[in-house]
Amino acid sequence: MQLILASSSNYRKELLQRLHLPFECYSPDIDETPLANETAEQLVKRLSLEKARKVAEQSPDSLIIGSDQAAVLDTNILGKPGSAKKALMQLRNVNGKTLQLMTGLCLLNTRTGNYQLEMVPFEVQFRTLSDEALKRYIELDMPLDCAGSFKWEQLGIALFCAMRGEDVTSLQGLPLIRLIDMLEVEGVRVL
Repeated sequence: MQLILASSSNYRKELLQRLHLPFECYSPDIDETPLANETAEQLVKRLSLEKARKVAEQSPDSLIIGSDQAAVLDTNILGKPGSAKKALMQLRNVNGKTLQLMTGLCLLNTRTGNYQLEMVPFEVQFRTLSDEALKRYIELDMPLDCAGSFKWEQLGIALFCAMRGEDVTSLQGLPLIRLIDMLEVEGVRVL
């Protein structure tokens, strides 16, 4: 069966390449607007499944990976900032606080119609930093396309004083440890 990543994210593509499995990438192009009263966990699970199902429409006999991520402060979902000004606002809000990252993960077998769907949590505790430090970080890392306004795999690691969770790759948007488990259920061995 063909392995397909239902994503246009270069971050997810780079992560999946670590497994040395042949795969294709297709952009699912879905509406990612949260539904009324939808929790962050419900959102990322729904979007992960929708992305996989959208790509499944043109991909018979495939295993399709869908994933979505939300950064949550208290109960507020932080989106991708899109601008340095919004990134600075987000980083000011999380300065000295703990941010939860919830990453939805779906593996859909188009041959059987069966899917596995989970949410993998992770937390990062931010240092208390000056506005100058936050502005410098944004200027150097340009995290404008990242939920929560940071790239942990680059200079963003300097923003944190602690990290908690079972799978650090969930921070980048594709929890590889859990994905390996899901692939094994479908008979795909990474090693």
